[in-house]
Amino acid sequence: MTNDVAERTLSAPDALRPWIDGIEIGAAVDGDASREPFTRVPDTATKVVVRVDENGHRDTLVVGPRTRATYHTNKRLASCVQVRLGPGTARPLLGVAAVELVGRVVRLGDLPGASARQLADELRWLEGEDAVGRLMEVLPGRLAGDDGGAGRSRLEVLRAAVEALSTGSGHVPSQVRELARRLAVSERQLRNLFAEGVGVSPKHFARIGRVRHVLAHGGSTGWAELAASTGYYDQSHMTADFRTLMGVPPRSFFTGRLPAAQPCQSLGRV
Repeated sequence: MTNDVAERTLSAPDALRPWIDGIEIGAAVDGDASREPFTRVPDTATKVVVRVDENGHRDTLVVGPRTRATYHTNKRLASCVQVRLGPGTARPLLGVAAVELVGRVVRLGDLPGASARQLADELRWLEGEDAVGRLMEVLPGRLAGDDGGAGRSRLEVLRAAVEALSTGSGHVPSQVRELARRLAVSERQLRNLFAEGVGVSPKHFARIGRVRHVLAHGGSTGWAELAASTGYYDQSHMTADFRTLMGVPPRSFFTGRLPAAQPCQSLGRV
């Protein structure tokens, strides 16, 4: 029975930063665990996935950002490599704006443009470390053309905004209006940059980051303390935001908590 997943998370090679945020390698292994339900949590990243299912079928896929959690059972596992694209990478690498991929799973080769089809052909027959190695070879050259002039300026603004709106240890996201003023752009320009390079609005990006922070720290920190450290006005605002994105309030989620999807579980059939 191949139900358990061996997972490794790799740091992006220096040559691929900041275009690639991280790489996850998962493989089904023999185990006795049942195929229990799992959660696909909200995620702002666009991902390129090379997978082989348990019947040997191969796919090279693009997984767009997920704006809300979904819950699933009895999904078949696969071996796969999942590459998390950094902000602003979708257009130069895939030929489409990130907003066009939100909530979608599509075959890489079905995207318009020769670059996506060529990348799909190069990756389709590779597995694990071989796929990562091939990405290290081809991506720097394909992304280098987006380094100059106005494109660089827009990318720098986007990445600065992503950092300011991220939630982390000791850091709470900035207010969108204040951030736009600090970056010397209008709120509309900031929204357009996020639609193109991330796929979701700045406000929703920050909301997803806060909820993921609650998911990471809930159960080990008091709710009121967690709300304050995550940047919520109070615990009731945190609860409302969590319910909107996760479908249930925090206490209910953690009481009957389902495991988060591993890379090989995070996709359905295309």
